Amino acid sequence: MQYTISHYIPEASLPRVLELLEHDNLIVLVKKERKTRHGDYRRLPNGKHQITVNGSLNKYRFLITLIHEIAHLEAFSKFGRQIKPHGLEWKHTFQHLMLPFINPEVFPDAILPALAKHFKNPKASSDTDVQLALALKQLDAPNNKSFIFEVLLHQTFKIHNGRVFKKGAKRRTRHECVEVKTGKTYLFNANAEVDIIND
Repeated sequence: MQYTISHYIPEASLPRVLELLEHDNLIVLVKKERKTRHGDYRRLPNGKHQITVNGSLNKYRFLITLIHEIAHLEAFSKFGRQIKPHGLEWKHTFQHLMLPFINPEVFPDAILPALAKHFKNPKASSDTDVQLALALKQLDAPNNKSFIFEVLLHQTFKIHNGRVFKKGAKRRTRHECVEVKTGKTYLFNANAEVDIIND
């Protein structure tokens, strides 16, 4: 486990991460990229606990995702299975587990302000925090994709599965986009990554 996990997280975070992973019944799997999630946690029928994390994430997003999922295990173990998956118990557990990592030895200085702000009240997904998502994206390998908020009004774009949309008006935090083929309207997070289509 130590050899495997060390490839995916910042070096300075390894000792603390290994401490958190010392659960007898915990299995951690690194998966190929999944478009709908960065990671997940579930209790298996045999009583063991399984955490999966996408191996395609940069090491800082991988660490945040791993701790997010460990927080599910810790919160359910401490407070019982009846709690909400991303309720107050999980939020407080996630904050407590992440605090030792939020320092310049683990994260680049450029990310720390957005990270500190995010963990005042962590969301179910770091992707819904536009500032943190943008800061983390700067550390990804270049992929020529754009965020929805960078797409011009009425400009067309393509998502990962090939569907084509035209950007519309912004609601409070999300953007209305019309699928060109069907005329149906969908809401996109501001930091969804897309390929702009140049007409």
